[in-house]
Amino acid sequence: MKRTILGIAVSTLIALAGCTVAQTPMTVEQKARELHEKILTVDTHCDTAFSLLRTDWKIGDRHDPALRASGKIDLPRMKEGGLDAEFFAAFVGQGARTPEGYAKAKDAALKAVEAVRRMAETYADTIGLAVDPAGARRLKAEGKLTAFIGMENGYPLGRDLSLVKFFYDKGVRYITLCHSSDNDICDSSTDRRNPEDNGLSAFGREVVAECNRLGMIVDVSHASEKSFFEVLAASKAPIIASHSSARAVCDNPRNLTDDQLRALAKSGGVVQICFLGAYVKTPPVIPEREQAIKEMEAKYGSLRDLRDESLREKAMAERDAINLKYPQSRPNVQDLVDHIDHVKKVVGIDFVGIGTDFDGGGGVVGCDDVSGMIHVTEELVRRGYTDREIEKIWGGNFFRVFEKVRALAGK
Repeated sequence: MKRTILGIAVSTLIALAGCTVAQTPMTVEQKARELHEKILTVDTHCDTAFSLLRTDWKIGDRHDPALRASGKIDLPRMKEGGLDAEFFAAFVGQGARTPEGYAKAKDAALKAVEAVRRMAETYADTIGLAVDPAGARRLKAEGKLTAFIGMENGYPLGRDLSLVKFFYDKGVRYITLCHSSDNDICDSSTDRRNPEDNGLSAFGREVVAECNRLGMIVDVSHASEKSFFEVLAASKAPIIASHSSARAVCDNPRNLTDDQLRALAKSGGVVQICFLGAYVKTPPVIPEREQAIKEMEAKYGSLRDLRDESLREKAMAERDAINLKYPQSRPNVQDLVDHIDHVKKVVGIDFVGIGTDFDGGGGVVGCDDVSGMIHVTEELVRRGYTDREIEKIWGGNFFRVFEKVRALAGK
């Protein structure tokens, strides 16, 4: 009898111990990691395609995030950060609006597109090229990463409407209509050399209509306010802002106002929050720094538009020296998630996502490269976002728009 009672007591203690282990709460990091295993995560904008053209850098290698030459994205760090899918943008800086300029821009965009396609072939065991959400879901199920292709700046189209289909057939699935300067499609948010905002051009309306016909996503990041609203009115399908943040949180012309957010949401579109420090939080002005940067830009022009690699290296070295001499306060992950909070407050959870602009920028403490993206989810968990809300932010909202654009193609 005593042995029986003893046996029951021991069994009860073991059971209780098992329950205690099973009920141990997960850490925030464990919760975030578990979520990323289940959901399909996408970043709708990076400029890493430019790095793919380098001969001294391989995206299949892990590069030290502390080194500038490492860039912000490689395949091992994508896995570390819990990112499944990346839109590699074929970026071309704005140049002369001439036949020669258009031809040169088309060639540059095509080289970037082909570099992404080669990457998917070279590292086929790790990453695959997708042209629709179903392709990304299939690759996720196979344990692989996904590469999508976008085009940043419609300049390579020149004034040839047939090139929209040409690039679509190459796998491009969105076109950012303009960049930091006005072009033949629309006016830019950061080009006020002509103080008048002329918005969307007649040719631009044709481009939007052709994108709708093909199932190409229209992207209004970088577009001026007038351009934004005119694109919204012209498009028969929902549009995206692939890498823009909230202007009410950080007053930068590249960010969207609350009125723009409401209009975008009403049309069923989505804004993808950008991780470029200057768009996340306005830093205090350091006059000496501003003057040094002004002098550097007078010498080299915009760093984003520098295509000569040796000249770009010199300019970047000078910028690094300025940053060292006049260090600027940097935003953190909490500041970044404030933008998501704001969009949720203004229009709801269904209209916000992630578009880092890595390798075109960075500067967020705690998420300065792709390996840190899991920390964004950790902060969302801390703030009480539900699993379903986090899934929508990390891709559900964007893929809803992607599917709608495809469904309306040809109609």
